[in-house]
Amino acid sequence: MPTTTTKFYGSQVGGSPVTSHSYTGSPLELLRHDVASAFSFYLFLPFIVMPMNPLRSGKLCELYPSLENFWSMGLHVVLILLQLPFLLSIPFWVFLPVWTVVIGVMVFYFVNKGIWYLLNGPEIEYPSNPAYASNEGHEHEQWIFLNGVAVGKHWLQSNVDRLSLTFRRPILGIHNPTNGILFDVLQCLIQRNFTYATSDVRSCYSIVKSKLYDPNLTKVIFILHSQGAIEGGMIVDWLLQEVPQDLLGKLEVYTFGNAANHFNNPHLHLLSQSAALKHPSTPFSTKTSTTVSYHDSVSTPTAKNGNGHAKNGNGNGTTVSTAPRSSRSQSTSGKTIRYIEHYAHTSDFVARWGVLHFTCNFSLDPYSPRFMGRVFERQGEGHQLNMHYLDSMFPLKPAPTKDGGIGGSGFLGADEESNEFMESVMGLGGVEDGEEKRDEREGWEMSYLGTHGEPLSNEENEVLIRDMSPISPGTMRKFVKDFDGKRGLAMTNVKGANGVLDKEAERKMEFRVKDLSRLWLYVNGKSPRVDEGDVGIARMATI
Repeated sequence: MPTTTTKFYGSQVGGSPVTSHSYTGSPLELLRHDVASAFSFYLFLPFIVMPMNPLRSGKLCELYPSLENFWSMGLHVVLILLQLPFLLSIPFWVFLPVWTVVIGVMVFYFVNKGIWYLLNGPEIEYPSNPAYASNEGHEHEQWIFLNGVAVGKHWLQSNVDRLSLTFRRPILGIHNPTNGILFDVLQCLIQRNFTYATSDVRSCYSIVKSKLYDPNLTKVIFILHSQGAIEGGMIVDWLLQEVPQDLLGKLEVYTFGNAANHFNNPHLHLLSQSAALKHPSTPFSTKTSTTVSYHDSVSTPTAKNGNGHAKNGNGNGTTVSTAPRSSRSQSTSGKTIRYIEHYAHTSDFVARWGVLHFTCNFSLDPYSPRFMGRVFERQGEGHQLNMHYLDSMFPLKPAPTKDGGIGGSGFLGADEESNEFMESVMGLGGVEDGEEKRDEREGWEMSYLGTHGEPLSNEENEVLIRDMSPISPGTMRKFVKDFDGKRGLAMTNVKGANGVLDKEAERKMEFRVKDLSRLWLYVNGKSPRVDEGDVGIARMATI
């Protein structure tokens, strides 16, 4: 049996007293907390760039020894040598004449701006290499990626190309331009605690919003890395405020090394929220029916009464016709955004400071910050998207020849046969020494339903063995098997006599990562078997 190397945290559940961390706290107090927590995780700082081997994605890895990567790293070194003395000198400006400070700041700014231009280039949008994937068969989808700290145009192109090779779809990269590592970190602190939207946040929001309104699209996949998740979280907040919630049924969000301090995703209805709070582990679906009546004035001959007036009373020769139109939608998660997943490394400084800190280190009392979405915590190191996260979680399959494979990349796509992470057995995060500490998180069955769009237990994929369970009287053990071989569940499902999963039984269930990872269902051009995004109100509302 595979070794347990991954912790799984079911999505948190909202409620009336729940508050968002970034909305209710004093910005200065939040900043103080961020600085203090960053120092507490200082031992993990080396793992932002380590380990440096193996470079499984070849030239697509951020630290691969290529001329383009050396150029990017060299420019970052120059920026550090310029920016560190500048920041350290700020307290001493009070002892200098004002004119020398003004001239010094102007010279510093223009020198840095020139280097920033060399790193970033002029563009905001960077599409993936068309040789790596075509849109054929996925015309109704739009995949968007927003990068993290210290990423210039070259590394962003490597990111979107790596994602395109993995999922066999075109990826549109929206550039969060770098201002150097030190200034990017300062920008993260300002964005997290003062909710400041930089120009790239506003541009990305406009693009994502337009894609949600595009009638030809039924699915928008939003992938975020590092600082990009801070910005993406702000974009999600804006979308929740401005975009009709049925359109948000198109949106799916996936993050890596998430640096945000909150991630919002309210329930669609009070009914689904109440059900989730009362029974977090019990599967439920939210179904919505909407009927809209259009009262159009249509010019038609009208009958007249004996006085010569129209019988309808309007006297203008028109009748009012009502044309009702109906649409339906279903959300297996009960949330406005149906699918949000976060992938994190235990020894990634940024993830420890972001998603893992706000998911794991806070008690789940009603007034703690909420971080919505399922979390997969791999026991590993590294923060770079390509060489650490994707190479560990979604490795590529090498081609027989170096210049062979897809588009001459040297790879055949995602490796579906030798993926240690996806085959690893998960343990429930937040459960220590047998004490349950996650009463307000979705359980295994609800998480499975939220991943696949279908319930875990049904007659097609279960085989009843016999009552072998020593857990409690009246329980029975079922071994879940998948006859089509696509999911390959490594799980023991134990239920009570009433068919409801109890907490003691839930701890004995075993899942592999690929059983609950929805993003895994997209590798190599595949799609989830049950796909809510292609039907219902999300599509009807834009046709």
